[in-house]
Order: sequence, then structure tokens, then C-alpha cells
Amino acid sequence: MERAALLNAIIDNAIDGIITITDRGVVESINPSACKLFGYEPVEVIGSNIAMLMPPPDRNRHDEYISRYEHTGQAHIIGIGREVQGLRKDGSTFPFRLGVSEVQYSGRKIYTGFIHDLTREKQAEDRLKEYAGRLEQQVAERTQSLQETVAALQQAKEEVSQSLIKEKELSQLKSRFVSMASHEFRTPLSSIQLSASLINKYAEPFRNLNIAKHIGKIKNSVGNLTGILNDFLSLERLEAGKTEPVYTRFDLVTFAEEITEEMQLVAKQNQHIIYQHTGTESLITLDQALLKNCIINLIGNAIKYSGENTFIEFNTEIRASQFVVTVKDNGIGIPESDHKHLFEAFFRAHNTGNIPGTGLGLNIVTRYVGLMNGKIKFESKVNQGTSFTITFPIKA
Repeated sequence: MERAALLNAIIDNAIDGIITITDRGVVESINPSACKLFGYEPVEVIGSNIAMLMPPPDRNRHDEYISRYEHTGQAHIIGIGREVQGLRKDGSTFPFRLGVSEVQYSGRKIYTGFIHDLTREKQAEDRLKEYAGRLEQQVAERTQSLQETVAALQQAKEEVSQSLIKEKELSQLKSRFVSMASHEFRTPLSSIQLSASLINKYAEPFRNLNIAKHIGKIKNSVGNLTGILNDFLSLERLEAGKTEPVYTRFDLVTFAEEITEEMQLVAKQNQHIIYQHTGTESLITLDQALLKNCIINLIGNAIKYSGENTFIEFNTEIRASQFVVTVKDNGIGIPESDHKHLFEAFFRAHNTGNIPGTGLGLNIVTRYVGLMNGKIKFESKVNQGTSFTITFPIKA
């Protein structure tokens, strides 16, 4: 009895919808989450055919699916799962991920459907597509000369593809194209940023909070696009093998304090970056530019994925044989299932939601660290924060 009560409690409190039906498609049970999704009370659904929750054509074919499975054993959904549409009581539809399992109970077959609402995911995809469409339109309007360059590059590609030497020339053209494209994007973005700052200045006498809010949105969007361009340009240089460390001797503490001041300017409200150095030595030999990119990326992620009124720990330490950088936050964390993919290009953790990003930052960081013979590792738990640690060997 206790196990049955526990199972009922789990089902009743499950976030996803759970429905059980007979081999004739009649609903036997439905949990509160499924009722909320479809807009029905349990008494309105139990005893009715499950097809009432499906829009055409699945509504008309459902019994056929079950019958075919019973006779042939060929599963259309059962044991496989797929994305389908649900029909609410008010006649509206919504997307969800359906997983169906078959259970033998008391000499008969019971089918259990697990329903995960995809409405938010689809809305996010639609917003991303809409945003990408607007960006593409703006680029098309402002980069006519860039289109001519692309056409010229395509013609050059066709001409140089006939031999190995020509392929090398094509690679060089590609690099110049990416650099030029980055420059051509930066020009209008810089104009937008400057115009937004001027508008903000001219609007100061009005003290209109809405104006300030929308100007802030413009500046944030420009910053995000600039970051995307930087990521793609860095990735292109890495892929082309053009990034090589340039080692110099410099003071680590001064270097880290400057980065802390710079990143504090872009932190959220009441976010504080706390820097601390351990060790009596402060001079190291490393590539300043690559190291700065790595640290800024890690602190930037900590800012982005942590809330207001939080602390971000930034620590450096010089030991006998290695130099260590640690960036720690108490933000949203990274799901354990995403850990193994975190440093892959274009990968983003599943809990990032609408937080902007390209999924390139950590891939670039780990490649920069590798170029300098360093290693990177992290620890993270959902809603408990993330800690990244980079170590470099001390050069004699």
C-alpha cells in the first residue's frame, strides 16, 4: 500500500503529463499536469477515447495505429517517441514530445503516454528565427558592397579550385573575406552604438525611463552581435592555423586587476567581481592577449549566467611548477548530461533558455589554453554555480 501511495504521489506531482489507456484507446487515468495541459477535468477524459486529445489527422488514425501494432508488432510511436500536436478543450493546439510505453498488467495491455510540453521551446525557436530574419534583412540593406565581394570570391573560388596552389590561394581569400566581413559588420554596429549613446545624452533632460531602457536594449544587442563577430573571427583564425602564442613577461596581478575593472563595468546590478591573488610571485611568461581572451570569456559567462546581487570569484595563484586561474560563480550551473559536450563548438547547455550566446566561447577558450600548453577543467551543478580552473606550466 505504501509503494502504491508513493507511486500515485509521484505521478500526481510529475511535471510532465502522464496518461494511461487500454488497448482500445480508452483513457483509464490522467495526472494533474496532463489535465492542465489539455484544459480538461479528469472526469471529462477518463472513459473516453484518447483521440479526443488529438487534432486531425492523428485523431482519425489513432485506433488504426493501435490495431496495426496489435496485429503486426510494428511500432509507430510505442517505444519510440516523437513530436506531435495536442488538442486542448478550447480547440487550440500545442506541440509536445510523446513517449509511449506498453505494460502488461493483470493479463491485459496498458499503454502509458508521457507528455512533455514543447510550447516554450518552439516559441524560443520562432523568436530566434524571427531575430535571425531581421538581422539578415539589415545586413542585406547595409552591405551591398559586401555582396559584390562575395560574388567576386565565388568567381575566384571557381578559378583556383583546379590545382593545389589555387586551393591555397582560395584559403587565403577566405581568411581575408572573413576579416573584411567582420570589419564591414563592425562599421554599422559602431554607428548604431554611437547613435544610441548620443540619443541617451540628448534624452537626459526628459528623464524618461522608457527611453533609457530601450537604449540599453540597443546597446546590449550591439554588444551581443560584436561578441558573435569576435567569436567567428577567432574561430576562423584558429581553423586556419593563424593563431600562435606570443610569450612575454608581465605582472599577473596588475594584468588581472585591469581585467577585473573592465568586466565590472559590464556586470549586472549589484554583481561584484572579487579578485584575489595567492603567492609571493607576480611575474609570469605567457601570451597576454590569449590569456585575457580566456579570462574575459569565463568572467563574461559568469556574469551572463548569474543573477543580480551576486558575487563572482576571480582568483590567480603562482605555485612552484604551475600558474592557476579560477573563475567561480553561483549561477544557474550546467546540467550533468551536458558536461561532456561543453567545449564543443556551437554547443550550449539546455538550461540557458533565452540567454544569448553562440556556443563558441568555451570552444575557443579550450583551444587557446591548449595552444599555451595549459589545461582547463570545471565543476558545476544546476542552480549551485560553476567553477572553471585553468592551469599553465611555469616556464623556466
